Amino acid sequence: MAEPTPNNATSTDAGELGPVAKEKLCRRCKRSFDPAKNSTSSCRFHPSFFVCRRHDDQKRYYELGPDDPPYAAKFYDCCGAEDPDALGCTTDFHVSYDDH
Repeated sequence: MAEPTPNNATSTDAGELGPVAKEKLCRRCKRSFDPAKNSTSSCRFHPSFFVCRRHDDQKRYYELGPDDPPYAAKFYDCCGAEDPDALGCTTDFHVSYDDH
């Protein structure tokens, strides 16, 4: 039976050390992932920003009404979703903070 040891290794009954998969944090979706299982559909995210919505005249921003949720005058520039917690509109590989 393998027992955990320091430095992300496991000791086996034979005394051999082997690496343990280390999860990474995705900078797009902010979730942990296993690099060995990363695929083109692993990460769901918005490729653009949650931005303020402008009036059609482009001279001023929308103003919130008293019954509007705080994000009503904002949206994701990539897909138009108005909820800041909306499921991402794009899928791709996870990208860790270690990747350049």
